[in-house]
Amino acid sequence: MLLLRSLVVSNLLLICLSACTWMYTPGDTVDNSTQSLLVDGWHPEQPIPFSHQKHVVQNQIDCEYCHSAARRSNSAGVPSLNTCMGCHKVVKTDSPHIQKIADHFARNEPIAWVKVNDLPDFVHFSHKVHVNATNPDGTPQLKCQTCHGEIQGNLVADQWAPLQMVWCINCHNQVKVPAQNGHPAITNAPVSCNTCHF
Repeated sequence: MLLLRSLVVSNLLLICLSACTWMYTPGDTVDNSTQSLLVDGWHPEQPIPFSHQKHVVQNQIDCEYCHSAARRSNSAGVPSLNTCMGCHKVVKTDSPHIQKIADHFARNEPIAWVKVNDLPDFVHFSHKVHVNATNPDGTPQLKCQTCHGEIQGNLVADQWAPLQMVWCINCHNQVKVPAQNGHPAITNAPVSCNTCHF
């Protein structure tokens, strides 16, 4: 009887943990956000340490200078070595990390960065649509921080958002213009299945 109770309790505990950890699937970077209480956020070791804090906060380089594809493409893209070397031909050339970048550049060999924010293949996300979304007054509706958190302060890039469907839908459903005069409310974006799954 004691063994049976023990099995029931352990099974209930597993069920509870499964339900409570909807944001975490081991090895699945989609759910390894820093917003989860159960994980520390996906922050893979990169081949060369890169500090957003140094580049964005200290040197005041705009996100879209390095991630220029974000406003024109589905992917924000990883900066090309041409972008890095635009500054680092003269800046910190004595640094071993910069020398490694220069070596790759000279050999025309890309650096194998580890992807931090990754969605399953059946989800289609366009940075272009999100980056170019504007309010009626022309101001940007979203900032990089909406999905990437305070990335500019990070010494190491990590996955801030859970990137789960419910997280995206909650943002899309936020009311932009309240219902008035018999007209329905206008939300941030559509939530039909084919918005992201096509």
